[in-house]
Amino acid sequence: MKRNFKHLLSLAFVAIGATALAQTQDNNRYQEQYRPQVHFSPREHWINDPNGMVYYNGTYHLFYQYYPGGTTWGPMHWGHAQSKDLMHWKEMPIALYPDSLGYIFSGSAVADIHNTSGFGKNGRIPLVAIFTHHDPKGEKSGRNDFQNQSIAYSLDEGKTWTKYAGNPVLKNTGIRDFRDPKVMWFEPQKKWIMTLATQDHITFFSSPDLKHWKQESEFGKQLGAHGGVWECPDLFPLKVDGKTYWVLVVNLNPGGPNGGSATQYFIGTFDGHGFAAVDEKTRWLDYGPDEYAGVTWSNTGDRKIFLGWMSNWAYANLVPTEKWRNAMTIPRDLSLKQVNGEVLLASLPVLELNGIKEPAKSVVLNKAGTFTGRGLLKLSTVSLSDYRVTLSNSLEEELVIGYDKKARQYYIDRTKAGNTAFQKDFKGRFFAPRFSSSQSSDLTLVIDAASIELFADQGLTTMTAIFFPDKPFDHVKVESKDRLKDLKLSGLNAIWK
Repeated sequence: MKRNFKHLLSLAFVAIGATALAQTQDNNRYQEQYRPQVHFSPREHWINDPNGMVYYNGTYHLFYQYYPGGTTWGPMHWGHAQSKDLMHWKEMPIALYPDSLGYIFSGSAVADIHNTSGFGKNGRIPLVAIFTHHDPKGEKSGRNDFQNQSIAYSLDEGKTWTKYAGNPVLKNTGIRDFRDPKVMWFEPQKKWIMTLATQDHITFFSSPDLKHWKQESEFGKQLGAHGGVWECPDLFPLKVDGKTYWVLVVNLNPGGPNGGSATQYFIGTFDGHGFAAVDEKTRWLDYGPDEYAGVTWSNTGDRKIFLGWMSNWAYANLVPTEKWRNAMTIPRDLSLKQVNGEVLLASLPVLELNGIKEPAKSVVLNKAGTFTGRGLLKLSTVSLSDYRVTLSNSLEEELVIGYDKKARQYYIDRTKAGNTAFQKDFKGRFFAPRFSSSQSSDLTLVIDAASIELFADQGLTTMTAIFFPDKPFDHVKVESKDRLKDLKLSGLNAIWK
């Protein structure tokens, strides 16, 4: 008996030790070099496009392109995380796995409130995912119809998913890039609208039940940027000054304003059948090198919350992280603004970011101060003038963000921001135009371990960039010849528990 008791006691201590070690390893997992502390990244492995973003019953669901077999792109699954506050994320089991029809490429998800699909049972509202099945065998054989649209449904609020037996629900007629369905309910005509990326343009489809689709119209063959393939579109209404406009978001790879992949948008009208742009200008939602595949959450009412992948296809497989690779941007609230007779799309960090913000501290102008390497810096000017913000460390590495009055441009310079050797075009100085006509300006910077997001003039100009310093940036210096109206820095608490 004593020997058995000692043996059991020994096993118990071993189990406790193993649990403690696992918890320590898990906590350490979110402390690796370059690990984002206020942005979502997976515990391990590869991540790219945000997918299936839907808000339901108080929970924000984020699905995403995921490869659980490594830290570079591979056979795509839908990873899954969920949040109550858009800041703290709980990673869930993989939602969708590749099957006989192919890999699970990008798409969207909706709450089928009216049970138009017939998937709902016993009063349970189905969440329906609409995604691209990508057949690698068909692609390898040289066929042009290897991408088709399929659906899956969940009756337990996204925990488990069942693929529809009738997949695919929208078959390819021979377009090589036929993907990334973004679906929304169009209430005036009681039907679903699918916005689909079709190589170099957008094709709209409609359906009464998410299973049977008909083509409505096409848009964009002669409009917008065409330096690469069109991908990951989104369509939604927004109001400004009492008038409703429709916003069509189209991601592009390559061909962005600062090289590689980027997100463009169009302002126009939509009548349930076709989209018409108000003009022929090419506009960019984010001018930085590292926001891509961004779309909005569905089922959020009039509020439109945007999230992008924080990387660039030019080097996404090469960035110097080990256990995981890539992350998401901060969720952003979108709005429209009238500027000099034009309607422009603006974006700002969601207000939920304040939930992890520490009390603000004043920064002394033209003098370096210390910080933790992550924070929310805000400044505003009395008049337009040159200014710059420099993040640095003891290795003399630095990231410089600022405004050039003569050029009317904001910029991010990561030339000396650490490791750039993994890709020849990574280092550089990136620019974005100023759209505001105001004689004063404001700037918000969301700073994380290896990323910066710039929001200027109430979000009219936005830039995102990643960087990889050999030591964390722990000093910040704001320089300006003119007096600033406001200059404060708030620390941000890490989202990992």
